[in-house]
Formats: sequence, C-alpha cells, structure tokens
Amino acid sequence: MKAILLCAGYGTRLYPLTINTPKALLKVQGKTLLELLIDNIEEIKEIDEIVIVSNDRFYKNFCDFKPHISSSKKITILNDKTTSNENRLGAIGDIKFALNKIHYNGEIMVLAGDNWFDFTLKELYDFYVKNGKNDVVFGQNKTDLNVLRAGGVATLFDNGLVLHMEEKPQNPQGTFAVGPFYIYNKQTVAMLGQYLAEGGNPDAPGHFPAWLAERKPVFAYDIAPRHYIDIGTKEAYDNIENTIKNLNKSLER
Repeated sequence: MKAILLCAGYGTRLYPLTINTPKALLKVQGKTLLELLIDNIEEIKEIDEIVIVSNDRFYKNFCDFKPHISSSKKITILNDKTTSNENRLGAIGDIKFALNKIHYNGEIMVLAGDNWFDFTLKELYDFYVKNGKNDVVFGQNKTDLNVLRAGGVATLFDNGLVLHMEEKPQNPQGTFAVGPFYIYNKQTVAMLGQYLAEGGNPDAPGHFPAWLAERKPVFAYDIAPRHYIDIGTKEAYDNIENTIKNLNKSLER
C-alpha cells in the first residue's frame, strides 16, 4: 500500500502564516503537521512508500524539509506544477497525478496534509481489513449545520456501510461528517480514470467516495469520541492548542 499525502493547497485563508510556508509544515507543539502524520503512518507496516504531492510554489519547502523526516518508509515528493488556486489540479486530480508519476495501481491511503487528529491511522487500516478491504472513509456525527455544509456528509447503515454521501451539501441528509482520509482498494484505484472521464469534480476529495458509494461498498469508521481538526483557517489552527489543553486536563482528572 502507498500513502498519498495531499499537500498542494495554497492556504490562502491562513495568511500571513502560509504566505511562505505550506500548511503541512505548520507546527503543533513543536512538530510539523507533516511529521505528526508520518509518525502515525509509521505504525502501518503494509505501507511501504509515502508520496507527498506539492504544488510548484511550495515544492522546494518540502524538498528542503525532507532530511528532517524520520521514517522507515520511502519518501517521494512530487511537484504537480500548479502555481495558484486557479490552475490547481484538485485533490482527485492530484491523486491521479501521483499514481501516474509512480506508475502504481494498487491499494492507497489518501491523507490531507493539513489536519490534526488524536486517533491512529492503524485503527483506520485495521477497520479496512476487518471489512473485507472495501473502501473506507472516516468521520463522526456532528450537529453544527455549518460544519456539515463544509465537507462530506454521509448517511450510514448500522454496520457502517455508506448508504448515501454528499460533498458540501446545503441541505445535509445525514449528520455523519466525513473527514479527508480515505483507503481505496485496487479495484477503486482503477475507477479513478472513469470518474474523471465522466466529468467527476476533481477538486474536493469527498466527491469521489460519494460517487463510489453509488457503485460499490464504502464503509465509514466512526472515530467518536476522539477529534480531528481541518486547518482551513487561523481560528481552526489556534483551536488545536485549545483542544490539546482540554484533552490533557480531562486526562489529569
């Protein structure tokens, strides 16, 4: 299995923090988000390569940082050659780009490089295996309508099978908010080209599993009561420290 880290965003909503620094290289308690993510991947022995997809603007940042990465996995950094939000490939476009560049068509774990979380990716992988290596998304139930409108939302059967999923719905049918980490099997990887050829949205990563759920089994792993934070704004970034402080306080009680 390969891990594909989507790090080609421009982080414009985080300015001035990300004018010269990609979001994945922002720090939380002394470590970059990228390092925290790779440390977590390290626990999955089945992953033998980590592929970091950058844009042209931040490609050198990642190359310069590579010597500081501690991992037993092969680390590959790719430049998708995009230079702005206007000509970006989008998350799905970057997955397809990465697969073509490394000449690979097997199982993949796709991870957004700008998230903080307190569960382990090994749990997600074990859930994938337990469910017959059918595709997996993750998330948790949310009541905030603004949160539900900002990402993927799924309705689930009791066993976690996705009945229906939408990306950024104005009127969500469910309350299960899907985060930007996915595991896709070999059959699904072969369907990426079909999805894009049919005019599938290449941008937000949740569009593809929503399309998949209409065609094949996709299971959802519920991380509750744990946390993940999508760092799209300065407020979200600041909230990470508050979340960690609150978690530490609850552990001390």
